[in-house]
Amino acid sequence: MADAEEKNEDKEKSIKERLEEASTDCLKKLEAWEADKKSSAVREDLQEAVHELRKVASRVEIEIAISERGNMSDKPLPIPSHRSTAKAKGAVESILPDHGNTNGNNGGGEKKTNSRRPRGRRPAPKKQD
Repeated sequence: MADAEEKNEDKEKSIKERLEEASTDCLKKLEAWEADKKSSAVREDLQEAVHELRKVASRVEIEIAISERGNMSDKPLPIPSHRSTAKAKGAVESILPDHGNTNGNNGGGEKKTNSRRPRGRRPAPKKQD
């Protein structure tokens, strides 16, 4: 158990060290780039430093997620009941809009009547004399 705690402390130290080193390196490269924005080598060095800073930030986010997951295991999630238990209780489960109530008709529930007037052909335009 003590070995695991020592590993966590070493990991935290290495993350802190990496974060400090990456941030100071990135600041130095940024100052160098601001002094000479036309140099492609300086710009590439800055991009590499920013990339390294992102990698360290990602590691920090992973560590945060791991610690949250550890805290979440203390509170187990409730397991939802299976669908088959609802069917056994007599509940009808359906994806149909009328919940499967077809009243024995193959076509489904009651048909809606169309309240619009029927569509017809447009009258031909009148000829002008």
